[in-house]
Amino acid sequence: MNLLSYLLDPANWPGGGKIIDLLLQHLTYTAAAVVIGALIAIPVGILIGHTGRGSFLVIGTSNAARAIPTLGLLVLVVVLLGTGIEKIVPVLAILALPAILTATAAGIGGADREAVHAARAIGLTETQIVAQVEWPLALPLVISGLRSATLQVVATATVAAFAAGGGLGRLLISGQRQNDYPQMFAGAALIAGLAIVLDVLLSGVGWLAGRTTRARRAVDRAVLQAEQDTDTPSRSEALT
Repeated sequence: MNLLSYLLDPANWPGGGKIIDLLLQHLTYTAAAVVIGALIAIPVGILIGHTGRGSFLVIGTSNAARAIPTLGLLVLVVVLLGTGIEKIVPVLAILALPAILTATAAGIGGADREAVHAARAIGLTETQIVAQVEWPLALPLVISGLRSATLQVVATATVAAFAAGGGLGRLLISGQRQNDYPQMFAGAALIAGLAIVLDVLLSGVGWLAGRTTRARRAVDRAVLQAEQDTDTPSRSEALT
């Protein structure tokens, strides 16, 4: 049995319910869930990281989300509310919350304290400190959290097919029902390939953000050093 036969058959790619359609559905589920998760988790993470309060919320949210049975929750949502992307995506967004929230809070809270103190010393407001100092320094870690969340949602979105949803998981379900192993192999390969592609793309974005952050830190250190060098003669003159 040729496990690649389903992937190599051009008839299985275009059209409704075929590979391209299911791939777009899977991407839609993933993108919508991660965006919703980010819109909730990033502001909360910034607030927690900047103020240093509410760390229990990060731990509690992470533990609670990991304890949720995804398939059971999806089936419950379908039974109570019916099928459709607007029903499936919020469940997947819950899974994206912990990684983004934890990464954002850690990134903001772990920003260079010298840069933060210098920003306060020159009179920046707390909002300006977050926007101009802490957020740029935390961005690589935030992207890492988005990356983890995306990979988790891509994998879990496969379960949406069991809850009468769409996505590449339908290839696994249909293949299992029909004992069509090439179709099941195609679904598994496409899901793994999609996860790898998204991981590489987000890794590249994270690398660029990290490079920008390192350059920004170097500039900030140079500015601080220049200010210290300027203040030192002034103090010496004042003493004399």
